[in-house]
Amino acid sequence: MARTRPGEDVYGRPLRRLFLTLVCVVLVALVLLWRIDNPRAERIRAAMVDRIVPNMEWALAPVTWAGRLIEDFEGYARVYEQNQELRRELQQMKAWREAAIQLEQENARLLDLNKVRLSPELTYVTGVVLTDSGSPFRRSVLLNIGADDGIRDGWAAMDGLGVVGRISGVGGRTARVLLLTDGNSRVPVTIEPSGKRAILAGDTTAAPVLEFVENPEDVRAGDRIVTSGDGGVFPPDLAVGQVVRGADGRLRVRMSADLSRLEFLRVLRTRQAQDIGTTGALLPPAPGPVQGPPAPGEVLPANGG
Repeated sequence: MARTRPGEDVYGRPLRRLFLTLVCVVLVALVLLWRIDNPRAERIRAAMVDRIVPNMEWALAPVTWAGRLIEDFEGYARVYEQNQELRRELQQMKAWREAAIQLEQENARLLDLNKVRLSPELTYVTGVVLTDSGSPFRRSVLLNIGADDGIRDGWAAMDGLGVVGRISGVGGRTARVLLLTDGNSRVPVTIEPSGKRAILAGDTTAAPVLEFVENPEDVRAGDRIVTSGDGGVFPPDLAVGQVVRGADGRLRVRMSADLSRLEFLRVLRTRQAQDIGTTGALLPPAPGPVQGPPAPGEVLPANGG
């Protein structure tokens, strides 16, 4: 292992102490020089700056570059924060835009409901669609109105464009609407302008079938379909859809109502048919008294009437 010479410690420590002392004295002198408020000291300071600073540009260049780098980094940090803030605002704007589109669609459907012209004799109750069955074998929706609102089985339900189905189950606060596309739905309809009668039969597809059409060759694509009112199922002349020719060659109906996006339904109050409780009014009146002599074998009443 290398050994240090004794002479190095003897001269090295005093020289280091002397150097540190001189540095401290110079620094204190510079501080005092820069603190003295005197015209002569000012001239000395100016002369020193003119002499030293131009020659120290190479040393100040890294400091200047580092300062500019720090400023640029701070600028980039501010730009990044502003960008993040703009992204958050953009997400909020997208959410508001989506809400505005939904409100616009809802408002359009409500306006469509108000544009439907009904007979003055018909009144209605408007309900909100809560959910649908979502089954491939059944097509129905659930409304938030029920028996407490006066809803009864069999009443017709419409959206803003046409008939969608009829009430097929009523609870206290909810009611189920069987759609015209359900496989159990059978509704008598009229084909305009020919006036042909038919049965609209649901088959769980978007376009139900027209059955029992008299002279199908007289029916053309685009003919208007309305309810006929036969059997008291639906009120007459309610819009249903238009005739189309299916891929299987059968006559089908393209529904006026958009059954895939039901939000509000109008349930039409239909007058309930009067129940016949007695047959007396159906029998002919009793015959009056017979004039003239009684027929052979006829027995007259005891009072002579």
